This record gives sequence, C-alpha cells and structure tokens, in this order.
Amino acid sequence: MKKVVLSGVAPTGTLTIGNYLGALKNWKEMQKDYDCLFMIVDMHAITVRQDPSSLYNRCISFATQYLACGIDPQESTIFIQSSVSAHSELAWILSCFTHLGELNRMTQFKSKAKRYSSNINAGLYTYPVLMAADILLYQTDIVPIGEDQKQHLELTRDIAQRFNNLYGEVFKLPEPYISQMGARIMSLLDPTRKMDKSDSNPNNYIALLDEPDVVRKKIRHAVTDSGSEIRVDERKPGISNLLTIYSCLSEQPVSKLEERFAEKGYASFKEELAELIIQTLKPIQKEYRRLMDNRDYVIDLLQEGAKKARTRAERTLREVKKRIGFLYLTQDQQ
Repeated sequence: MKKVVLSGVAPTGTLTIGNYLGALKNWKEMQKDYDCLFMIVDMHAITVRQDPSSLYNRCISFATQYLACGIDPQESTIFIQSSVSAHSELAWILSCFTHLGELNRMTQFKSKAKRYSSNINAGLYTYPVLMAADILLYQTDIVPIGEDQKQHLELTRDIAQRFNNLYGEVFKLPEPYISQMGARIMSLLDPTRKMDKSDSNPNNYIALLDEPDVVRKKIRHAVTDSGSEIRVDERKPGISNLLTIYSCLSEQPVSKLEERFAEKGYASFKEELAELIIQTLKPIQKEYRRLMDNRDYVIDLLQEGAKKARTRAERTLREVKKRIGFLYLTQDQQ
C-alpha cells in the first residue's frame, strides 16, 4: 500500500508563488507515488474573523487553483476540512490528552496573538490540537510542512504517542517532509521574512492569478541589494530570494544561474525572471478560468472528496471512541 500524505492550506489571503513552490508543485509530484489527501482548512481560517461570503468563495477558488496546478482528483482526495465533522470531534478528544504547557510553548500562537491582538480567541490557542486531529484521522505517514510548522508536528506526535501508550496502537506517528527547493520563498519587499499570502501589501508577493503586467511591475520593484553581482549571499537577501525563485521555477541550479547572469545587471535578470513567472502561471491561469466557468463541477468534486475523506476519518474516530469507552452508535442506531 502507498504511504499516506496529508497537507492543506487555509483559505485566507491569496495563493502565491511561494505556496506553489513550497507546496502545490511538490503535491503534484507526490501524488504519483503516495496516497494523497489535500485539504482546504477552513476551520483553521476562522481563528481570524472572516467575511462569510468571501470565505465561501475563497474555498472554491483555492480548490480550483489546486486543480489548475495539477492536483488530480482521480489520484488524490481534495476536500474542505469542515465537510468532515470527524475533525472537530477528534480535536476535542485530543485536547483532553494535550498538556497546557505544550500549548504555552507554541511559538506561532505568540506571534499570531501579537498580529491579531484584538481577537485572541481560544481557537487561536488550541488550533495545534485541531491540526493534530487533521493529521491523525487519516493515519498519515508523511506531512509536507514548512520549517515554521515543525513544532506543531512534534506536538502531534507527542499527543499520538501519549494516546497510544494509554490505549494501545491507534495512531500512526507521522513524519515531516520538508522540501529543500522552494521551502522558504521570501517577501519581495522585505526578503528577511517569508512570503505571506495574507500580507496586507500585495506588492510583497506574486499571486498565482496575477496578470502579466502586475507580475512585471512587482518583480521590477522587488528589493535587491547594493552592488550589482547576481549571486546567492546571506548579505544579499534580496537577489538571493529572486535567484531561488528562478532556480525553483526553471529547475536549474543556482550556480548555473550565477554563471549565466554574471555579466548582466539586476534589470536584465528581473526582466527574465518576470517572463519565466508569467510563462509558468499562464497555463495555471488558463485552466483556472476554465474550471471557474464550471463551478458546479468543482463543487461536485469537493463533495465526492468529502465523502471519501469521511469514510476514512470515521474508521479512525470509531476506533478512538471504542478505546476510550464511548458508546459508538451508527447513524442508523441514533
């Protein structure tokens, strides 16, 4: 049997070239060799206030962008997190096996609490437990994550091991998959921090749906560094970031690009990078528009994906309830 891979993106902000290189491009390749489940994690999204209409439409848009980027619904399961009620059920159960001190150590809560200081809610605090439920429900073997999510996956493993020690082997202990290529694409205007799809300034990122003229303008204004050498250097975070993007998109090693652009200036390099991004996004955007013209088809796929996910999640939830002593009734018995 293929190993199970699970990953997801919260439907907030705008999917960016960073999401494509750090996640979607890898997902497309992984689905050939793994049993993949890809979510739109809308339950995580509401830790921050969302406009209901915008959230609904963004979920459909994100799912459509998954498809446009090459996620095949015949090969992978694509679904909306909130369509599978087992996520919230297991999250409550697991919260009773999570220590307060463990949640207090979560660094992302501290940073998000500062960012959203007007709405520091319990969901923002406990969402690592929901993330654990997401992963453990599907007996996941591998979780593609960024460096900033490693702490949460370690907590997931700790919770799973604690439960297994008490009630026997129920959960698999998932392993992280951290891609070396494209794992950390940085902001265009502030290359010292990661590109963020929820950034309030759209000039900090290239969106997957940006028009060609917008891409050219954003790359033209992207921060470079003093001097004119086009090379990766920790003292030159701007040009290093742009070279990383070029390398990931072209699948050429950075060393080759440094040789190729050795005698060229920043302007020439940026012009070529912009055109590479435009050509990469062109087929994605074309397929996105085609699918969005048939939203009912996308919604049908999401309904089918949710049905498949529910069947799998229910098996795990049933076993968990049995082990802890809950009376488990089927829908027919209720």
